[in-house]
This record gives sequence, C-alpha cells and structure tokens, in this order.
Amino acid sequence: MNTPVQKNTFKSRARLLQHLGDQLIGTPRLAVFELVKNAYDADASRVDVYIKGIGTKRPSIEVVDDGTGMSLKTIQDIWLVIAHDHKEKTLQQRSRTVKGRLPLGSKGLGRLSVHKLGNRIELVTRAAGKKEVVVRIDWNEMMSHEFLDDAEIDIEIRDPEVFTNKRTGTKITIDELREQRWTRGEVRRLYRQVTSISSPFSSRGRADFKAMLHVPDYPQWIQRLPDPIELLKRAPWRFVFKFDGNNFSYQYNFRPIPGIAREAREVKQEVGHLLIPPPPAEDDDPLFSGNVPTTRMKKVVADTEMLRGIGPVSGEFYVFDLSPLIAKRMGETKLIRDFLDENGGIRVYRDDIRVYDYGERNNDWLGLDLRRVNNPTKGLSRNIVVGHVSISQEGSDALVEKSNREGFIENAAYEVFQRIVLGAIEPLQREREVDRKAIRELLGEAKDPESRSIMEPVAKIRSIASRKGLSAEIDPLLDRIELEYSSMKERLLTTGISGTSLAVVFHEIEQGIKSLYGNLENQPNLSAVAGQVREMMGLLDGFSDLLRKKDRKATDLRNLVVRARDLSLIRFRHHNVRLVCPPLQDTFPPVMVSCSFGLTLGALTNLIDNAIFWLRVRWPDESGSPKRAIYINIETDFEGGPAIVIADNGPGFQDTASELVRPFYTRRPEGMGMGLYYANMVMELNDGALVFPDQSETSIPSTFDGAIVALRFADIRE
Repeated sequence: MNTPVQKNTFKSRARLLQHLGDQLIGTPRLAVFELVKNAYDADASRVDVYIKGIGTKRPSIEVVDDGTGMSLKTIQDIWLVIAHDHKEKTLQQRSRTVKGRLPLGSKGLGRLSVHKLGNRIELVTRAAGKKEVVVRIDWNEMMSHEFLDDAEIDIEIRDPEVFTNKRTGTKITIDELREQRWTRGEVRRLYRQVTSISSPFSSRGRADFKAMLHVPDYPQWIQRLPDPIELLKRAPWRFVFKFDGNNFSYQYNFRPIPGIAREAREVKQEVGHLLIPPPPAEDDDPLFSGNVPTTRMKKVVADTEMLRGIGPVSGEFYVFDLSPLIAKRMGETKLIRDFLDENGGIRVYRDDIRVYDYGERNNDWLGLDLRRVNNPTKGLSRNIVVGHVSISQEGSDALVEKSNREGFIENAAYEVFQRIVLGAIEPLQREREVDRKAIRELLGEAKDPESRSIMEPVAKIRSIASRKGLSAEIDPLLDRIELEYSSMKERLLTTGISGTSLAVVFHEIEQGIKSLYGNLENQPNLSAVAGQVREMMGLLDGFSDLLRKKDRKATDLRNLVVRARDLSLIRFRHHNVRLVCPPLQDTFPPVMVSCSFGLTLGALTNLIDNAIFWLRVRWPDESGSPKRAIYINIETDFEGGPAIVIADNGPGFQDTASELVRPFYTRRPEGMGMGLYYANMVMELNDGALVFPDQSETSIPSTFDGAIVALRFADIRE
C-alpha cells in the first residue's frame, strides 16, 4: 500500500525580518548608508539624514529624500515583498531612470535597514500625481504574532501633508532605536560616511546626488570639520589613471614641499598595456590549479578579456608623507594626521556612488600595509593615501555586492579587479620613490643600502668620540665594526640570502649605527655608549656565525649554464618559451673561470626569471608556435673577460644601468627590486661585473631584440 504524499509550504515567523535586518546589516551606520543608497535608486537629487533626541531616552532617525516616491501599488507589490527582483531585472535590461541611473541594489534586501535601526518605523511617500501613502510598522506589535502572514501592517492613504504641492519623495522615521547612545565620534563617523556616498573626485557625482547629515541637538559636533578637497591640495603627490582594456594612461605629479628645493615634476604616459601582479597563488607553479579560468588568471598584462564583467577602471590618488622632517614643513601636522586617520585608504565608486566599506579603517582591501612591510622603501601604506577607484554600474555586473553590504563577493572577477588596481598604482610607487630619494638626499637622509655606506657615519662617530675624549674606548670596537661590515656583503651572498632578508640585514646595521651616532651627539654616558657598540658587535657576530664563507673555485661555465637550464626547464615548458643555447651542445669547449658556483647559479636563474616575466609582457598570447624566446651563450671574446650572455625577445630595458642595479627599483608589479642588485653584488664578489651590452657588442642573433645582460668573469688565463 502506497503512503499518500503530502504537500506543505514553508512558513516564516514574524521575527524573521528582524533577524534578517540584524544579521545582514553590520552596523547602524551601515543601515543609514543603505537608506541613503535607496534614495539614489529613487532618482533623488538630495537626501537629508537627521539624528534627533541625542542624550534623551527617545532618540530618532529621519531620512528624507526628493526622489520619485512610491505609489500604493509599489508599496504593496514591491516594498512589502522581501527579496523582490524588480531592481535586478531593471539592471539586466539596462533600463535607466530619468536621471540616467542604474539601480545600486538588486537583492531587494536594502529596506531591511530600517529594521536594523529601531522598533517603530513610519514611512511617508508620494509618487507624482498620487496621494500620500503612510506605512507604519511596530515591531513590538508584530512580534506578538507567531507567523509573518498574521502580522498586519497599517497603510494609510491621505492627502499630502509632508510632500505638498507637486513634491515627491520618501520620508522614513525610525523611533525606539536599538542603538540609543550616539557619541560625538559615532556621529562624526556617520557624517563622513553619509557625505562620502557621492564621489568627491567627480563634479558630476557631487552635483547629481547630495547627501547631508543634520544633528539639531548638537550641531557643533559636525561643524568645522576639515574640507577634504582643500586638504587634498596639500598632498605632495597626485596620480590619475585610466584603463579601458586596450590602453593604460596615467599622469603623475609631484608638487613642491615648502622649504625643500625639489622642483615640481610631471610624468604623462600613454602606455598601451597594463602590467599586473601575479595572482595570490603563483601561477608560475605548474602544479597550481585554481578555481578560475587559467588563461585569464595567469596573464601578467591586462586586456579587454580580463575586464569582462568589470568594465573600464579609473582612479585618482593623493599621497602624503608623514615622516617628521617633511610633515613639519607641510604645516598643521595634527590636522593632516587626523584627516588621514579618518579618510586614509582607497575607496571604490560605482557610477560615482560609493561601494561600502572599501577605504574604511578596517578594510585594507588591496593589502597596502602588508605590501609596505614586505617592501618598506617602495610600498604605499593605507594611512598616507586618499584615493578612489571608479567603475561603471553597467559594465561591472561580475562584481556583485555581498548581502551584508560590505564590499563585493570575493569571486574571480573581484580578484582580477584587485590585480588591475595594484598594477595601475605601480607607476605611482615607482615615480614617487624617485622624488622621495631626491628629497632624502637633500635632507641628508639617504637610506639606500648602496647610496650610503656605513663607513661614512662610522668616520663621523670617530670624530665625535675623539672630541668627547672617548676614542680609547670606542675606536677598537669601531675597527671591528668596519672590518665585519666590509665583508658582510660577501657573507650574506654566500648563504644565498636575498630579497627582503638582505634588505632587513642592511636595515638593522644601518639603524644601529644611526642610533649610536645620535647618542654620541648628545651628552653621552660612556658605559651606555660602549654597551651600545657591543650590541652592534653582537649583531654582526650573530650574522658571522650564520653566514659561513665559501671560497671561490675553478668552474666550467658550461656546467653553470646546464644547471640553470635544468632548474628552469619546467618554467620554459609552462610558459611556452623556446630556449636557444649553444653551450648545451657536446662540441662546445670548456670555459674555466673562478667563481662561487652557488651564488652565480642564483644570479643566472634570477636573470632567466626576469626574462620569462618580460616575455609574458610582450607576448601575452601563448597559443600557436612559441613567440617567446631566450638566448643563452658563453662568449670567450667578450670585452674584459669570458661572459655568460642572456638575451630575449621581450620589450627590453627602459632604464639606465645604474638604475637597473639600484636596490628596490623595479618596473615589475609586486617586484622587490633586489634581483639585479643581488646579481651585481654576486659578480663583484666574483671579481667580475654585471654588464648591459648593446647587441653590437655581442654575437647574439638579431631576432633577440629585447633585454641583454652579461655575467662577465675575470679571465683566469691572465
């Protein structure tokens, strides 16, 4: 006997809406922000937010806009239907409002913001040519019903009382607030949040839609707040970019700092291509398998395909410098610091309306602070930059806002969007470092490990120690510091330490010397100064224990080339790179030099790594026959001694040799700028040189018209 099938339906308890409002909307400030966004969708030109009754037992919030308002039918068929899809359909159909807007919301959940804020809600609205509609919701009453279907809502139709004459719009009043204590700090943060909904960088956004916050009981709380536009004019650096998939252009401006003799500088570029950093899971790993289309994610040059679902991206950034010597020249240091503390970060605007909460204190969505830790001389920290990234609503359908209204869903399109923005600000970081380096030199603060040896400050320490009668105690220790430091590069390199670790070691030694120098300039305590010098020696001794020297040995360069080829074979295949390498032939004669095999191998593989990256820039399409090619040869008649020559058919170098080997300088997105610096130090250790020859100085085939680098060794036959 068959059991009869019963059909049932879900039932919603009345408390569901309250729970949804609490869980989907993170904070009361965000709830107010959502109501302001709803006013934008209603084609309002202005929305005013009032917080009344602060300090009393009955504070309230009012949100009033001059939008199109709602008719009774809209209230019944749409506003009271949770998760209605009318905005989503409007967005899909690209149906714009009278003011040319596409809806910001699409899930039909934004109205739940009112339930996040308080228990008693009154909505007054009027559409053109209609009567006024009043909706009253009392959660205390609704919660007394078990199921949502049983909880009736009062709707009144009346002659206009709020929106009189021909006025239209919506007014929402929320009483019995769940958050009854509004502090000055909370109100000021809400003010900044509400007024930031329209992009301050866009004249169209400010004129088309304006949001204001009013605090009738405490107007002084939001008075005399600094004008962001005026403060941004004080930023020494301004950077603007645009990228449409086919062309990347930017304008960089350095604006003079009072009291520093560094002239204004402007750089304008129509680059054509945009270099982007690799994805978080490095695609060079042949075992990498992500959950996104591989062809899209592995590219290092952005194109129109990568912008699919994202659309054109543009941005504008203002960068400050908070270092003491510069900040004091800017004036009103505390005002600027406070402004950056509240406004620092990079916001996202879609159709000139802010996507919350990008740019807030707790959302470093581009990871700027972490990148600065990894590369302190180059990176931008979140608290010194104020900027925005702009996209269009129509072209960015793959960027979907989360239901809790705190940013985009972190899907593949969002990851690509991040990489595009990081790639776009790379020229800003590079050009800014040029000016910062010049400023540091003008102020006597050069910090490059190679631009200022510690030998000079050590000499000054000797002079001060002599003047203060401390030479007998200090000089022997300084002798040891000089001796240890003079060989420290070699010992660092012999362990293969490079990149961040190398920079950290130099930084520690430099900071110790700088601190010692500063203490000696004051009224020194002899025992304290001697103890500090001994601490410096302890630091150096620790490195000495770690870094065990390896002597150079006679090496056949063919073995180096073969080993480098073997280590790079997988990457050659992975990136479809053709290798032309005469030394791999059995008939190629041995070429003996004196070098450290391990260090030189590291330098050679680093050059191969650079070549592969830049080949991917010039030849982003891997399909068909290999266009990417690398040439490696050993030239015995190279000027100055035998050399391993590496060439490619990539875009070639854009900088001088001195810039190429300068630490922390790079055009490669997310690059440390230590690779060529490391290779240069290795060749110095080998009594050779890192050379950047012209093609005419080598026997390289003419098809390899990109970068050329040579590892030149001392000729042991001499």
